[in-house]
Amino acid sequence: MKRVKTVQEVINSSLLKPGSRIYAAGNAATPQVLFRQLAADDSIRGIDLIGVLYLGEVGDLFSEANCRRITHRIIFNGHHTREAANKGWAKYQLMHLGDIPTQVREYLKPDVALISVAGPDNGGNYSLGTTVEGVMAAVETARSQGGLIIAERNARMPFVLGDTVPAEWIDYLLDTDYALPASPVHPPDEMARRIGRIIAERFISHGCTLQYGIGQVPEAVTAAILDKGVRDLGIHTELFADAMQRLVEAGVVTNRFTATRNKFSIASIFLSADAEGYDWLDYNSSVQSRPADYTNNILNIAAEPKMVAINSAIGVDLHGNIWADSMLARKIYSGVGGQCDFIRGANLSPGGVPIIAFKSATAKGISKVVEMCPEGITTTAIAADPVVIVTENGALDPRGLSISERAVGIAHLADGAIKDALLKKVYDSAEFHHPWAALSDGVPKGFTPFEAVG
Repeated sequence: MKRVKTVQEVINSSLLKPGSRIYAAGNAATPQVLFRQLAADDSIRGIDLIGVLYLGEVGDLFSEANCRRITHRIIFNGHHTREAANKGWAKYQLMHLGDIPTQVREYLKPDVALISVAGPDNGGNYSLGTTVEGVMAAVETARSQGGLIIAERNARMPFVLGDTVPAEWIDYLLDTDYALPASPVHPPDEMARRIGRIIAERFISHGCTLQYGIGQVPEAVTAAILDKGVRDLGIHTELFADAMQRLVEAGVVTNRFTATRNKFSIASIFLSADAEGYDWLDYNSSVQSRPADYTNNILNIAAEPKMVAINSAIGVDLHGNIWADSMLARKIYSGVGGQCDFIRGANLSPGGVPIIAFKSATAKGISKVVEMCPEGITTTAIAADPVVIVTENGALDPRGLSISERAVGIAHLADGAIKDALLKKVYDSAEFHHPWAALSDGVPKGFTPFEAVG
């Protein structure tokens, strides 16, 4: 390993030659200093850059001009990459989060890895910090091809226990010191609190294993769990954020019933709203990192007892098709991510339940519950997936329901006039078989209204 003093020593056209295929860490571990130099050095041309959700200050790396000399392969969109992906300047790589390491090894085959690290520990190993997902696969693949591992050691990156990289695997190490990207979370509003209460009361009990992410609904679910007094929870998730930290600190997470019966929670990506949250992760034995083909492996998820997987979506139609990565067929907002992995894994878990939870309408009042999904949209859950859908109005469990019974229940997830319009569509349609029979005392089969939650 060579220690370098300036970023220009490692990000230049001599090391990153035309034809190079680079995989870079993302999320809070985006190597920001390396990226800004990659954006600034226009002598670097003819390379591919691959990765998941880049955060932080990365310069104009994804401008139209830079996209002409760098082929960006984006696995999960964020605010830096959304314009490039949707204007045809960059490539969108459609894949499940759990499949990223396999595709990295067998198809993408990077020969350079740009990573962020912390350490070394007493064994001489470096942590991949807040992001593993496909990074370890990229490091191993680049090494197998005689490629380069370029590491940015940020003084503020926590040493997250779990997967580590031996010092001898790193070719170049650059020391940096800057704040990690914060992921601020707004306090839950009344609608989010209703959703959280429905989920906690109906689906979370002692000994459940949890997966959920970041945002108002996860915050509300956490608060509802603490109010309910549930104990002995486990955490097996792709993303670990502050909401889950609160559960660990409250002592309700013991992992005593998880498949491996360890004493730590497992995740592939870690995000926090502030520096204190990242500091909490440093050498903290209550959490460990794993690559995405472990955390998001359907069989591993299915092995967890009473796996409750809670994810969100952009919309749902009356058949139960759910979409989360895009708003139109070719307007990519985010990415498929790990939603499908956890939906199918939780469904196979003993006592498990996959949940899609969202407010019934956007902040502008546009309903997320619609008659039909947009033409050509990528669905992250198809109608046949047995997914419980929750809005502030209630929860629909579609298991055992026909299409017409399901459509009536999904319509009740919407609000007021939208609900009435959707029900009229169902009742007036010749294709739905006896939709009125879905109602019993005015409540659809499989539907629990918010008012019925204890």
